[in-house]
Amino acid sequence: IMPPSSNPRRLIGVSIICYFFVAVVKPRFGYDDTLDAFGVHGIGGIWGALATGLWATKSVNPVGADGLFYGNPAQFWIQAKATLVTIVYSFVMSWILLKLVDVVLGLRVNADEERMGLDVTQHRESGYTLLD
Repeated sequence: IMPPSSNPRRLIGVSIICYFFVAVVKPRFGYDDTLDAFGVHGIGGIWGALATGLWATKSVNPVGADGLFYGNPAQFWIQAKATLVTIVYSFVMSWILLKLVDVVLGLRVNADEERMGLDVTQHRESGYTLLD
């Protein structure tokens, strides 16, 4: 018997959700996420936490709880509340840390440094510069 977490259909589902956020949502909103960390890890984690409340089953973890699809809608609401608290906490702490870094070091380089490229101006690397 294959555990529910390794069900290929669920893996395809999360892949489609993450791809949608990377390919559609990010360009639509125009936020800067070069490595797609939010679209893949953030959204994938949110979906995983919510999916636990949907597909959790005592047949896999006898000391756990059944999820919504196994007759326990309360577990989904527990997962949803925990996910929301985590999102709010992560947003607030990230905002505080970004403000602190901005005050101490600054978050942006000037326009000339950005035009020249951060490899050259910040890291003194010139392997891929077009300005040589």
